[in-house]
Formats: sequence, structure tokens, C-alpha cells
Amino acid sequence: MTEGRVECGADGVLRLSGVLDYQSGPALRREGQALIRVVTSGSLLIDCSAVEKSSSVGLSLLLAFTRDAMALGREVAITGLPEDMREIAAVSGLLEVLSLSDTFVGREEQGAV
Repeated sequence: MTEGRVECGADGVLRLSGVLDYQSGPALRREGQALIRVVTSGSLLIDCSAVEKSSSVGLSLLLAFTRDAMALGREVAITGLPEDMREIAAVSGLLEVLSLSDTFVGREEQGAV
């Protein structure tokens, strides 16, 4: 298994990968927060499809990244949530809180201002 990582591609998608746990969580939190600040689109897609394993720390990161983006006025969607993260989210009642989506259309694509 690979160490947890967070990256933002030229497409503005924030990608989480590897193992998300208490060891990788603090650094990923700082890195993700900094990356979110430089994303220029009005919406943020967080792609979790490359996450290999996650504890509840992974969901904490998603909540924190969502809060960061919303504070900057951005819409957020999360895609590719692995089954273990989905199960933790279901048990903790977060499925209703997280903006889970397999497809994401932000305000710009909808023609809204």
C-alpha cells in the first residue's frame, strides 16, 4: 500500500490516493487546504478513486476540504468514494452530509452566475 497523497491536477480536480489514516492525515490536511486555495474554478471535485484504504481520518479530510471550499464560495462534489469509506460514512450519518456524485456539474456548466 502506498502512502496517502493529495494532488490537484491542471483540471482542478483534487485527488486523494493511497492510505488515509492518523499518520498521513495531518500532512494531507495542510496540503489539501493549500491546494484548495489555488483552485480557480467555482466548483471543486474531490476524486477518491485511488484511495487504497481509509480510516475515519479519510472522512474527516473530506469534511475539512468541503468546509474549506465552501468558505471560498465553491460548490463541492466527491466522486469515487471507496466502499470502506462509504461504510464509515453510512454508520456515522455522513452520507447525507457529503456531496457524493459520480458526475458533477458546477454552476459554470449549468449557466448560473
